[in-house]
Amino acid sequence: MWRSPRIKTRYRRWSRRHPRLSYALRAFMIFSATFGGAYGFISGSRSENSGYEPHAFALGASFLFALACVALAILSMRMRWLRKKMRKIELHNEALADRNWELKVAEEQARSLVQSQGDLIVLRDGGGRIVSVNDAFCALAQTPRAALIGTRFVLPVSEQGDAAIAADGTRMHDQKIDSALGPRWIAWREGLVRSNASGGADIQAVGRDVTDRVASEHALADARDLANSANRAKSRFLAMASHEIRTPLNGIIGMTGLLLDTPLTPEQAAYARAVKTSGDALLALVEELLDFSKIEAGKIDLEHRPFALGALIEDIAELLAPRAQARRLEIATYVDERLPARVSGDAARLRQVLLNLAGNAVKFTLSGGVALIVEPGLWPGEISFLVRDTGIGIAPEAQQRIFREFEQASDGTARNYGGTGLGLSISERIVRRMGGRITLESAEGHGATFAFSIPLAAAEDETAAAAAPAFAVPDLAGKAVMLIAPSSVEASLLARRLGRWGAQTCTVADASVAAVLLPERAWHAVMVDHAVGPAQMQAIAALARQHATHRIVMVTPAARHELEATIRDNFTGYLVKPLRAASLAARLTSAVAPLVPDMTAEVGDAADDTAPTPTAATLSLSILVAEDNEINALLIRSLLTRLGHRPVVVTDGEDALESWLAADIAGAPYDAVLMDVQMPKLDGIEATKRIRAREAESGARRTTILALTANTLAEDRAACFDAGMDGFLVKPLDRDKLAQALTQRMADASLTAAAATPSR
Repeated sequence: MWRSPRIKTRYRRWSRRHPRLSYALRAFMIFSATFGGAYGFISGSRSENSGYEPHAFALGASFLFALACVALAILSMRMRWLRKKMRKIELHNEALADRNWELKVAEEQARSLVQSQGDLIVLRDGGGRIVSVNDAFCALAQTPRAALIGTRFVLPVSEQGDAAIAADGTRMHDQKIDSALGPRWIAWREGLVRSNASGGADIQAVGRDVTDRVASEHALADARDLANSANRAKSRFLAMASHEIRTPLNGIIGMTGLLLDTPLTPEQAAYARAVKTSGDALLALVEELLDFSKIEAGKIDLEHRPFALGALIEDIAELLAPRAQARRLEIATYVDERLPARVSGDAARLRQVLLNLAGNAVKFTLSGGVALIVEPGLWPGEISFLVRDTGIGIAPEAQQRIFREFEQASDGTARNYGGTGLGLSISERIVRRMGGRITLESAEGHGATFAFSIPLAAAEDETAAAAAPAFAVPDLAGKAVMLIAPSSVEASLLARRLGRWGAQTCTVADASVAAVLLPERAWHAVMVDHAVGPAQMQAIAALARQHATHRIVMVTPAARHELEATIRDNFTGYLVKPLRAASLAARLTSAVAPLVPDMTAEVGDAADDTAPTPTAATLSLSILVAEDNEINALLIRSLLTRLGHRPVVVTDGEDALESWLAADIAGAPYDAVLMDVQMPKLDGIEATKRIRAREAESGARRTTILALTANTLAEDRAACFDAGMDGFLVKPLDRDKLAQALTQRMADASLTAAAATPSR
């Protein structure tokens, strides 16, 4: 049974291959069957022994006719079904033909689109042979398509770029192609494509001509290099200009300082102070220009070292206090006790920003005062700094302009107050580099508040003592303190601080009101500002003796000694403005001071924090000075002599090296060397290297060498330290800084020598 379908299938295949033979065979078989049947039936019916009966014959013929009719009907129905099926097949074939036509049109359009693409398109098989290319590839290869198909042709590559693989496996790389049109840069994207389900994957590469882009990138790179070169040249020019300006400034400022130490008439002293003030102003201008240049060149580096936050703020206030008090202004500070005592950051840059903001506040304030407030920021580890003044204010349209370089609020401001307009621009860029942003709130005629917040984490000091607060915060809970002072910046911040310490603070501005309030209760302290006037201050102090334990007068350094007779009988002590928190805490918690306090060693005296100047009796060093400028050499010799040292001056690096060698051979080596960096014949860097090499060869004691230079760039400092120098002194020289540097370096050398000496 299973062979019948196979026979039919084979026969149908044979019929499709040989239609004429199949038709002839069918006709022959039908004719033979018909003729044989008819002939047999007629022959049988006419024979004598056939038993022919007309009725039976009619019945048989009728039956056969009926069978034939049934067969014809079935055949007709089958033919009708076949015609319907054929119509469906025809319709399907027409749809397939239409779809085929559409696919051919789409294929032609796609092929035309690919061929007309400006990008290079090439399809290769697994063996690297070209299967298809577009016109752009043929044009670049200068070869017809027919000659490329089936070959392993590749474009001539003169330079290969780096390759990268995308997440989808696409390989991307650039190539520089040598073509008839000249060198061209092609950016290739290569990926695998499958042309049919049975075949292997082909590699399709699409290349885009990016010659213009590469040329633009090269032009930008050249422009960047040129800009960097110009920036470096500008920085070197500024450094050179700074050096050339600082050298005569060193002589002007230094010699003026020496002149002011000599007996002068009042007129001569005024002239000398004017010269020194002008020199200091010129030096400040040079510093601002150098800072601006460093920031523009991106060479500002921030340090991360621990420092005492409160001491920094109070030092800034004390530094600006003489200028403020000379203008009859108050300057006060407030550091929130919730802040850590020591934080880690760049203290020098923070000091520069605060000095700039507070200095401007003093400069543009005619009456009232300036407040420096430090509080916790909005985010953990963030500290907020506010500089608030009662000055002339800034108009709204000028508030954004003042942060630009060489800009001020108005022409009148620049004319009346002077300045370069660089300070706020430098401060804003430093704060931004620290991770913050300066904001300004001001109204014209109503003062200004500059505020910025920067991240400053608590310092991780090695010892608990180093991390301890600078002073013990007093417990004033339940204790009453009266402040008698005009409505001022200092009084408001002082009341705020005492309130944080728990005190019940009462602030009055009128002495008569204070006289009425004093008898109402026992007061822990009565604090009187000397600004209320001598008579009122004396009356309040006399009345307060019966009601207050501590009676304290707040004075400026200039007015301190004028109050000696006044405080002898009535006050228990005094505090110097601007107040230090440690001094205030010590005064409020100490035992009752004697009625006649020692005015030369009081708590809160700003002079307590200054280091004593070394003299000939305490420290006398043999110092070699290498300085080629005669005026600077004379200045340094005079400064060292006044400090009690024994200077020897030479004018170039060769003489310095010979003098050092002679002293070392004679057994009387120099204690220190002040080495100018730029000198004729042999500069300070090379001279220092030779001295260090000689010390290494002979095993001699290391000599302290301090650089003398007017260059303040970071690379100049690095060059000095790389050469083996121990310190860095910037011209113009300051006598106190020179003394401090010598004392510190010699103390470090003594400790090192003591540690290296074996015990007996």
